[in-house]
Amino acid sequence: MKRIQYHQYGGPEVMRLEDFEPAPLGADEVLVRVHAAAANPMDFGIRAGRMKHVTGRRFPRAMGYDFSGVVEAVGDRVTRLHVGDEVLGGTPIKSAGAFADVVVAQEKGVVSKPENLSFEDAAAIPTVGITALQALTKGKLQPGQAVFVHSCLGGVGRSAVQIALAHQATVAGSCRDNAISEARDLGIGPVVDFGFDPASLARRFDLVLIAAGTLPVKAARTMLKPGGRIISILPTPSNLARSVLPGPFHVLVAQPITEDLENVARAAGQGILRLPIARTVPLSQAIPALTELERNGTAKRGKLIITP
Repeated sequence: MKRIQYHQYGGPEVMRLEDFEPAPLGADEVLVRVHAAAANPMDFGIRAGRMKHVTGRRFPRAMGYDFSGVVEAVGDRVTRLHVGDEVLGGTPIKSAGAFADVVVAQEKGVVSKPENLSFEDAAAIPTVGITALQALTKGKLQPGQAVFVHSCLGGVGRSAVQIALAHQATVAGSCRDNAISEARDLGIGPVVDFGFDPASLARRFDLVLIAAGTLPVKAARTMLKPGGRIISILPTPSNLARSVLPGPFHVLVAQPITEDLENVARAAGQGILRLPIARTVPLSQAIPALTELERNGTAKRGKLIITP
């Protein structure tokens, strides 16, 4: 069996496609034959060592978190999932391993895949979907409220837009100026480019979701209604410090909550949540594709999907 792994922290040059044997299953774990896996920006930051205080210094380390596939084996305490189930999910940050023929994951981070959802579409949603859902929950979103999503066409932003609209909220957002028409097609309005003047949207929103690090907190405060909330998905040291102070600003650190992932999967199965796929490559060609994505971005917005 093959997987993408690395033997030291570093840039894209440290990635290798190598033979491996999956670790023995823990009592609460499942072994999944991977049908599709999706790249996320965090894959590159973790491989670069930015989370080494969590991931440690034992090598080789595997890459990839979001996947879909079919359960091949279950641990002794696993009761919700069974061999042969079609599933989607994510691995813990410390273990990773989705860019592979098979992956070991905790049962709590894996749920059934809706029958009408392709493996590729299913692999695209776990991390961004659960982050968006938990951000809106932390923001105490209610029907009829007004939400502003900064970076509304990124993975988390696009997911948050679709979930908020499904909850009968109104959604505005920011994106690159050449993508404003695409944002409007999603039902976002008004749409502004990243260089917008926050004073033009002063005191209009119950919730401001910062899904990229280019919106100053001061600008978000300007846009907020009295009693509103600002949620950032960026747990930087400065944001974490600001989050413990009194006020509307809060940081979300997404958690692998099974019920939340089930809700995300259900929304995808119902057509409420959809993420575009920019490119699909086999595992044998994934390292060049990952390197290009990291260095240059994709030619069009959407997920990079890896299919063993």
